[in-house]
Amino acid sequence: MEFQGSLGKMHYEVTGSGDRTLLLLHGWGGSTENWIPVVRDFQNSFRVINVDFPGFGLSPEPDHPWSVTEYASLMLEFIHSLKADSVYVMAHSFGGRVALLLSQMEPGVISKQVLTGAAGLPPKKSLTQKMTGFVIHMMNGLMDNALTRKLFGDKKVDALRDKVRSLFGSSDYKKASPMMRETFKLVIGQDLTECLKSVSASTLLIWAQTIPQPRFGWGKRWKKRSGTRVLSCLKTQGILHTLSSIRALKRLPKNS
Repeated sequence: MEFQGSLGKMHYEVTGSGDRTLLLLHGWGGSTENWIPVVRDFQNSFRVINVDFPGFGLSPEPDHPWSVTEYASLMLEFIHSLKADSVYVMAHSFGGRVALLLSQMEPGVISKQVLTGAAGLPPKKSLTQKMTGFVIHMMNGLMDNALTRKLFGDKKVDALRDKVRSLFGSSDYKKASPMMRETFKLVIGQDLTECLKSVSASTLLIWAQTIPQPRFGWGKRWKKRSGTRVLSCLKTQGILHTLSSIRALKRLPKNS
């Protein structure tokens, strides 16, 4: 199925039925296929809505680079089209960014949520990461300036910048199209810390054992800054496999 919003189109699938709606938000580079085991386990208890964010799966790319704001705005418009007062959410990584901003845009739109490998709060950078960032910044300054553009032209300078970024960038960046690379930069550069104050939904955070300790400290920052009354943090051997249990949502307390 396809949803046409004011900002763009989005592919989605509906499975199951019931008076409760479960919205699945995949991570960067993912699609509806990532949630197949979860859909199977929850379709008897929920109306499960599985989406492909614009630029992923069967959804077309946005017509200009998007930040988390555009993705969350489209998702909020989509939720309203479902005629649901609120939704349950399961989100992974990038999907967690969207869920965070949804809570700020319309507090109460999310009833309960399970976030796996959630992102959106700037991590503390290691010395290596800081040095890499410094080197990339210096190289960009040397490559891209008025003189180099005059001597070599915009096309060559842009191509060289992309080559450098592909050498140092993350795997997600390297695999992305030109449009989605620009979107990726906007997404990871958006600090969503202030959104925590607007979170009212009971929340379960799930992390893989492979996540380093500084990243797991993200949960402590959530506890400190969010308005969530009850929060559980779990470390597991796997992320999506954990969600294949109905207990993931059952363990969340009801909001008072």
